[in-house]
Amino acid sequence: MSVLLTTDHDSLRVLTLNRPEKRNALNDELVAELKRAVRAADADDSLSAVVIRGAGKDFCSGADLSALQKIAGASYEENLEDAKSLAELFSLIRNARVPVIAAVHGRALAGGCGLATGCDIVLATETARFGYPEVKIGFVPAIVMAILRRNLGEKLAFELVTQGFEFTAPEAKGLGLVNRLLPEEGFEAAVLDYAAVYSKISRTAVALSKSLLYRMDAMDFAAALAAGSETNAEARMTEDCQKGIARFLDKQPGERPL
Repeated sequence: MSVLLTTDHDSLRVLTLNRPEKRNALNDELVAELKRAVRAADADDSLSAVVIRGAGKDFCSGADLSALQKIAGASYEENLEDAKSLAELFSLIRNARVPVIAAVHGRALAGGCGLATGCDIVLATETARFGYPEVKIGFVPAIVMAILRRNLGEKLAFELVTQGFEFTAPEAKGLGLVNRLLPEEGFEAAVLDYAAVYSKISRTAVALSKSLLYRMDAMDFAAALAAGSETNAEARMTEDCQKGIARFLDKQPGERPL
């Protein structure tokens, strides 16, 4: 049985973490499959968005016991390669041209919370729970800090990663880690309805917007304005923009002669 299931709903691709008996805990195989699937989705021009969800009762509980045992017995070099593999997944999500949406139900803890945080958008049930509890076993949620610090700033990120407490979906939304709370009943359908918005929007415009937004992280104000100007000009030259302008102008009433 595959650890990652792939299903398409028109232009939406749903990736389901399929280890429900392990609360969808991450292991080498699942991380490798996620990286393969994100690469494939990025290369597929027919897709408008990707949704990552979990099978069973939880989204993802972090690393499984076998991964923790591997960490305990590995050398520094081996642990570094393993960490780089997870970091590559976050990078692939961030650099994918399509929006990647986490659909969180149940628990998203440790690496599972990191996976959700690494997505462009997080949708959650009202009863979902989040947390970065790695510090409680002497570990550090180090890779996700690159994103968490950008999302929350230093003070809130410091509290979450050094105290390791669980927090509710409404609390996560209040912090800015969750975009929308959706009812538990009908959650999957509501997620697809939300994601379907991207099927009605220019894929090129979304891709350019995503790329520019994240590239601005490392820019000062002047550089960000310059990059924005370049992307603005690039967007004007795309076929989607040309067609969109033409449709808009066709809908406007003609000017009356004087």
